[in-house]
Parts: sequence; C-alpha cells; structure tokens
Amino acid sequence: MAQVKSAELGTDPIGSLLFRQSLPSAIGILVMSLNIVVDTIFVGNWIGSTAIAAINVVLPVSFFISALGMAIGVGGGSVISRALGRNDNKKACRTFGNEIVMTLSLVSIMVFFGLLFVDTLIPAFGGKGNIFSPAKTYYQIILYGVPILAMNMMGSNTMRAEGKPKYAMVAMIVPTVINLFGDYLLIKVFDFGMAGAAWATTLSYIFSFIYMLWFFTSGRSELHLNLIYLKPDKAIIREISALSLVTLSRQAVVSIVYLIMNNILFNLGGESAVAVYGIIGRMLIFALFPILGITQGFLPIAGYNYGAEKPFRVRKTINKAILYACIMAVIIFAGIQFFAPNIAAVFTKDALVIKEAPNAMRWVFAAIPIIALQLIGAAYFQAIGKAKPALLLTLTRQGFFFIPLVLILPNYFGELGVWISFPIADTLSTIVTAYFLNREIRTDLRAREIKASAS
Repeated sequence: MAQVKSAELGTDPIGSLLFRQSLPSAIGILVMSLNIVVDTIFVGNWIGSTAIAAINVVLPVSFFISALGMAIGVGGGSVISRALGRNDNKKACRTFGNEIVMTLSLVSIMVFFGLLFVDTLIPAFGGKGNIFSPAKTYYQIILYGVPILAMNMMGSNTMRAEGKPKYAMVAMIVPTVINLFGDYLLIKVFDFGMAGAAWATTLSYIFSFIYMLWFFTSGRSELHLNLIYLKPDKAIIREISALSLVTLSRQAVVSIVYLIMNNILFNLGGESAVAVYGIIGRMLIFALFPILGITQGFLPIAGYNYGAEKPFRVRKTINKAILYACIMAVIIFAGIQFFAPNIAAVFTKDALVIKEAPNAMRWVFAAIPIIALQLIGAAYFQAIGKAKPALLLTLTRQGFFFIPLVLILPNYFGELGVWISFPIADTLSTIVTAYFLNREIRTDLRAREIKASAS
C-alpha cells in the first residue's frame, strides 16, 4: 500500500486520498475491534457470561483514563495537520512534544486515583453481586497498563495526523495479535481466569508501545523527538486542550452512559441484561469500523487543506466522506438485522442472553444508516480547529439526547425503553449536526472559496 506523505494531503485526488487514508484506519479499527470481540468470546465461553458483565463494568473507567491520550492525540493531531499544511514543521514538533508531556502527566494522576478508589468505582459502574469480584481482579491489572495504552492512543492519532495511516494501522494490529495469543495461553492453557485475561491485554499494550517508539525514533516520522520540544508551551497546550476537550468529553459521556446503562439494566434484568449490553457494546465498536475508519481518514485531509487555504478540496472531502460512510452504514444495518441471532450465539452459551440480545441489537442499530453524517459533521469542526461547535455536536448524541431518554423511557417501556433510546438519540443528533454543518459550509467555507477564486 502506497504511503501518504503530508504534502500529498493537499495535492492528490480526494477520492483516492480518502481511500488511502481511511483504509488503514478502518483495518486497524477492524483488527482492534475483532480483538475486543474475540476477547469477549473467549471470556464468555472459557470463564462465563458473568465475566463479560465484569469487563463491561471495568471498560468505562479504564477507557476514560486511557482516552486522555486519545483526546490529546486527536486535539494535537488537528494542530499538527494544520501546521504541516502551512509548512510550519517546528510548531508540529513542539506540539508532539507537548502531547507526550501532557499524556504522561495527566494519565499517571488519573491511574493513581483510579486504584485508590477501586472499591467505590466498581459498584458505582454496576459491578454488584457476583460481578464485583471478577471486575475488581480485571480492573486492578488493567490499570497498570493504562498509561502505556494512553501513549499508544496519542501516538496512533499523531501518525494519522502527519499522513502515515499505515503505521497507525500496524500499531493497532500488534496488540491484537499479542492479546489473542495471550488470552489462549493465560485463560485456556494456564487457567488464570480473569487475571489471565487482564494480563494478556496489559502485555499487548507494551508491545504496541515498543513499535511506536521505533516509529518515532527511526526517522520514519516527520516529527523529530528532541528534549527542547518537551518544554511546555502555554499557547500550544491551550490549543491542544481546547480541541482535546471535544474527544475527552465524548469519552466522559461514554463512561457516564456505561454507568447509567449498567445500573439500569442490572435493576431491570440482572446480570444477564448487563451481559446483553456487553455484547452490544462490542458489536457497536466492531460493526462501525468502516465508518470510524472513514472519519479518521477524513480528519487529516480536512485539517491539512483547511490550513493550506484550499476550501474547494475541503468541501469535496466532506461530501465524499459522508457519501462513502453512508453506503457502508446501510450495509452494516442490513447485516445486523439479518444476523443478530447468530451474532449473539457466538458470544455465550447462556440461553437467556442469547434469547434477549438479538431484539435489543436490532433496536440499537436501527438508525445506523444516518449516523455517518453526525460523525463526519462533528469531526469536521474538530479538524478545522473550531472547538466549541465540535464539542457541542459531539455531546448531542449521547449527552443531550441519549442520557435523558434512557433515564425516562425505561419507566414506561422497561428494557425496551433502554434499547429504543439509541435510534431516537441517533436521529435527533443527526438532524442537529446536519443543520450546523450546512450553516458552516454556507458561511465560512463559502467565503473562503470566494476569496480563493479571487486570488
């Protein structure tokens, strides 16, 4: 696969460029999500459905802490893409250095408090009854590796920002392979149970970090590691922080959603209902990989061309990204509707979970055909450095719509109220995003196009 250099983001045909940027990202997300899915299958079949529920309880806490790295990587990546578009390599390198310092500092503090309040956090996120003990075992081990995972997330987003999606793809494949082999050895062969699952995952983070360290120190990156670039720069930190807040807020809301969902479902249907949500959560990550890949491929192209004052290429990128993502979303929707029972049966042997999961899954994915517009629209504002609208649009789906719906509808419809909250929230958030994206294109982007035509 041809490797994209940063300058090519502003010159190559948008269609082929978007494909070359998106495909490695999509493959990386696919492999990562396959890792999560297979890991859940192994745990469900070799340990039990309670173990799936336990991992689902731990996931929002560990993922939120590690998502600090992802947020800093996405925010810093936007700065780096636009700096490279302006041929300002020095600012791009300073941004990368500040990303490293911010990630290590913030995540280490969060891990400390995460371990300190372990007995409070696990029950709060639904780890009650038989779920508590395996969840605590898994949680404590996973958190030891979270700082490394955060650095990996930051690094992979930085790779994509400078037009190196193939390396970011490999960085996601490496831990997947290690984790799957580790699962087999530590769970199946040595029978270490939840501890084995946790250590397999933690070791996979370490191998991925070694690969990223090689990439950034071997001359393959346009960003040079130098001690002088690690010096905190207030202006850059403010810029990274403003844009990082968008991604971090999204992950915070995801963690809050898990907290609410796990507790509501435990009260409505017990451990089996939490396990159903665990399966659906894995499928959401797995099934949406093409759309998420296109979104990640879209970000550096839009950011680079916006920074390079090429508004016609920005508009074309938006249109093609939405078109491609919508086509993939329709295919995903059809697959889920037809194969939901088969999917549920792969994860567990629990008859009750297998019975309840298909209908819930169909409802959760009901509005997927239109969700592409919401994801691309929110990503656009982040790519061009407009933090406030990016933040608001990112929060509309789960924060402004889903959480109120899931708190109200179960009171009238029981478990069904939980599942129908998903498509209603998706539809409302897409309508809002379409309005703001269209307004931005007609005002800011159109003005830039007129200016570019006149010059």
